[in-house]
Amino acid sequence: MRIIPDSISCLVLLLLSELIGRSLSRPAHYSSTRSHTHNHALCPLLGSMVLHVDRLMNLSRKLHELTDEELNLISASDHRLDSLLEIPHSAAAFSSLKVNESLSLLYSFSDSYRFHMNWLKTGRGNVSLPTQPAEGASRHLQHLTHLLNSSLNQLQEEVPQASLPSLPVVSSAFEALRFSVEVSEKLQPLSIWMKSSIRFIQTRLGCRR
Repeated sequence: MRIIPDSISCLVLLLLSELIGRSLSRPAHYSSTRSHTHNHALCPLLGSMVLHVDRLMNLSRKLHELTDEELNLISASDHRLDSLLEIPHSAAAFSSLKVNESLSLLYSFSDSYRFHMNWLKTGRGNVSLPTQPAEGASRHLQHLTHLLNSSLNQLQEEVPQASLPSLPVVSSAFEALRFSVEVSEKLQPLSIWMKSSIRFIQTRLGCRR
């Protein structure tokens, strides 16, 4: 089984989020009645997000369905999707984010990867490769963006608006496989990072898991 270096950093962040979250008391600006109402309303949404991220993590491993030998050959080729957002690996930056900032960041990543997943699904279909894993991942990313949109609206925060990148045309089965591997390798650590971020927010808000 291949080990992606980025996933190690994300696992470290996941552990740090649990440790930091347990050591933090609730912030003072959540002490009002209105804020408590927001907290209780956000908790179910956050719980649903974790379920979709778990599904996303499982689907990320099925995006290419290659053997280890085939995967090594494909992975050796140049990566071209510079438009895929890079997750922040700094533990300090991770732990210092406010709840609304974390939710905005999660929304931006979910929306960006949903756009890429829809493109990948179309590209694989055009060269007669299976599209089911990409369709499933796109569906869970769509659910995540909806839940994050609702969370930001409850906090009366503006939902981030991003310009859509121009993506390359998938002209062959080999290109579709190469892009599938690249998206998979980015989606796995992203899923770990997203789950650690959501868990951190749950701890900050005192949500029951």
